[in-house]
Amino acid sequence: MLHLLKRHPIPIRAHFDFVLALTYAAPAAQIRPLLPPGLTADEWNGYGFLAAAFVQTRKLRPAGLPAFAGRSFFLAGYRVFARYTRRDGKRLRGLRILRSDADRRLMVAMGNLLTRYRYRLARVTLERGEGALALRVRTADRLGDAELTARLDGPPGWLPPGSPFADAKQARRFMGPMPFTFGYEPETHSIVRVEGVRRDWRPRTVPVDVRRLDALRHLAPGLEPVLASSFYLEAVDYRWRRGVREPLG
Repeated sequence: MLHLLKRHPIPIRAHFDFVLALTYAAPAAQIRPLLPPGLTADEWNGYGFLAAAFVQTRKLRPAGLPAFAGRSFFLAGYRVFARYTRRDGKRLRGLRILRSDADRRLMVAMGNLLTRYRYRLARVTLERGEGALALRVRTADRLGDAELTARLDGPPGWLPPGSPFADAKQARRFMGPMPFTFGYEPETHSIVRVEGVRRDWRPRTVPVDVRRLDALRHLAPGLEPVLASSFYLEAVDYRWRRGVREPLG
């Protein structure tokens, strides 16, 4: 019966101090095995896409509670871009969560109780100064360690060498936030979708130096994705609606 709790049963609110997200591209055929029944890869020009997001989260709480009741934490999340076709034929874009790392034990415990987002405990070091943001993540299982630096004062429209996107406009399609998060419930052969609603989502591309990103290597052995884009934004209010379960045919 525990699976009944993992349907994101409570609407949630939070504020993001900042979001730094990296989008990686790989041949779509290599991305498809990462998806459960009911979901397909969100493809573009033969590519599928993964994302690594690093988010300083403030005042996360059930919707309806005052901000002072919320909890703050740092999140490192790894996702795959996916599509889902509802039973009425409507197609939805979203993300499937592969792994989540947080620096607060309470967040790990509650996240694993109420979602299937695979939370693990991490230690996070942040350094900001002279137009740069440096992140270091150390995880309890050592499979999600990360080290990277973003140049927040970088040139507008920056894309990494080898990106499949011709310009930032193309890259924007995979800069999020995706409207939905999808989870597969094997106990009932169902998809649980959670709709996200945000305000003031204005990302800008930033150069990033990725020295270590172990999670993607362990989540998708043999996959060699290329960095397609990286973006940054600040001061975002975000809300997740209650999860909706839909049995697969």
